[in-house]
Amino acid sequence: MELRPNKPFSSPIDFEETMQQAVQTVLGLMKSRYGARLLGTGMHPLLKLAETGVWPHRHRQIYEAYSKVFDLRRHGWLNIQSFQLNLPFRNEQEGVALHNAIAEICAYLPAVAASSPICEGRIGAHVDDRLNFYAVNQLEVPSVAGEIIPEYVSSFTEYRTNVISRYSIDMEKAGVPALLLHKEWVNSRGAIFRFDRRAIEIRVMDEQECVKSDVALSCFVRALLRGLLSGNHEVLPHELLVKDFKSVIKDGLSAETLHPYGQTARQVCSRLLRTAWENASEEEKLYLPTIQKRVENGNLSETIRRRVEKRAQRTSFREAIVDVYSKLVGSLENNKPYF
Repeated sequence: MELRPNKPFSSPIDFEETMQQAVQTVLGLMKSRYGARLLGTGMHPLLKLAETGVWPHRHRQIYEAYSKVFDLRRHGWLNIQSFQLNLPFRNEQEGVALHNAIAEICAYLPAVAASSPICEGRIGAHVDDRLNFYAVNQLEVPSVAGEIIPEYVSSFTEYRTNVISRYSIDMEKAGVPALLLHKEWVNSRGAIFRFDRRAIEIRVMDEQECVKSDVALSCFVRALLRGLLSGNHEVLPHELLVKDFKSVIKDGLSAETLHPYGQTARQVCSRLLRTAWENASEEEKLYLPTIQKRVENGNLSETIRRRVEKRAQRTSFREAIVDVYSKLVGSLENNKPYF
């Protein structure tokens, strides 16, 4: 289930209040009609692929087109949910600069935002299982997702030629129907241009446990980018970012990195958070303590894994999962971060 606004928010507080109201509205309908509740995070921890299916409703023709080439009945297509943040730009110069700055931080955002440690009732080999599956779900046409970390570009023309046209040609050769060719939203990198709304959409952050935590991530990213775009800093090679991304989705904040800010992702994120604090608005500063706690004590995925393993010492592993995720259900309903 996806919740999204009809227009951009005027402030973080507006963001939180509006989306929490939406959560309560949907939750009320689900409880009254189906006796069901809502769960956040990047993946349902117990859902098996045999228990779900490909989207059969409006726009189903898009998934039917994908199915001509890709196997949609696997993780990476099913049972994933990200927090997608759209950041606006006014012109080409601003858009290119924003895109390249986002590319520089995409590898490290999962260290703070991972929330999917358990898949089909088992603790996975990656702190961010959602992104692990996401990175390989379209290997039949590798250029669609690339290395997940966006390549640097110097113009919209370069982006359309080297990214959109390239994967469209490859998809056509593989037999993908025309419905999906030359579409900007088909790009599955961790951040993509949405020319239709003059924004860049960031996709590497897992859905969190509550709206307040999603807002905190947005404040962190916005303030951090404000700092990066306003000052001079060393531009890191794309290959370095790709290597660090793979380490981060596997080991989270403990991942070893090649970044000059530190040897671990925690050290890198601490420096990035310092930049965010220095460039945050007063309203954004209200939310940054949530990110501070994640960096210091572990992202949501690491916290979930730790709590489940501790609970499993006294009960079955499945019961431990149910117990911890029941508390996460409460976090979403009450809009309280889970620490």
